[in-house]
Amino acid sequence: MLERTVTVSMTGESEERPVAVLVQIASQFESRVHLVSGDKRINAKSIMGMMSLDLAAGEKITVVADGADEAQAVEKIAEYLVSAK
Repeated sequence: MLERTVTVSMTGESEERPVAVLVQIASQFESRVHLVSGDKRINAKSIMGMMSLDLAAGEKITVVADGADEAQAVEKIAEYLVSAK
């Protein structure tokens, strides 16, 4: 299992498009991928779960992946969270 905490810079907060792109990125990986914020642990491959997370710019979030390609999953998702507009 691998995890990394990042500060979200995504704009659009709970808008559908940034969340949909994030789910698409997570779904490319074999590993189980979750985002953790406070007491919430959400499956990053679930569009409904991700919509409930309500990501906001400036928020700290932990990307957690477990599986064969966990390093790549954490890297790509963290990269998207800190650079998406």
